[in-house]
Amino acid sequence: MTNARLTRRLLAGAALAIAVPVSTAAAQTRTARIVAADGVQRAITAALAEAKRQGWNVSIAVVDNSGDLVGFLRMDNASPGSADISQAKARTAARMKRPTRALDSTLTAGRVAILGLPGVTPVEGGVPISINGEIIGAIGVSGATSAQDAQVAQAGAAAIQP
Repeated sequence: MTNARLTRRLLAGAALAIAVPVSTAAAQTRTARIVAADGVQRAITAALAEAKRQGWNVSIAVVDNSGDLVGFLRMDNASPGSADISQAKARTAARMKRPTRALDSTLTAGRVAILGLPGVTPVEGGVPISINGEIIGAIGVSGATSAQDAQVAQAGAAAIQP
């Protein structure tokens, strides 16, 4: 084999080796939408307005679609424990992709095994935030009754528009 022919084969092989990972990498990734800072602010502002309107002192947590905290507010006179609980409710709603009320109902129906799921808080008050059917985050509220927490969380989730 001549040097020129060998060089062409090596260059062709190198080009193929470079091209394959690029197309393979594209097939191995996806674009995920998450709640942005403006959305976080809108959700907290709407939830805060609902809590104030009702006279409830609560903590409000917003997480991204992975359940990581992206925004938080503890109202004056809200219980210190409500801070952790609001975050746990939001994380559960994001990761389980459903309102925590559904998990609360499952537990009430006697499926106590749900208590063994790691990181799951089956207490009403966590609501997913979705845009066009895609979960982009969640909001969790704690400090009032569970149903009242859910009402505040729903107001926050509804404030985020596509």
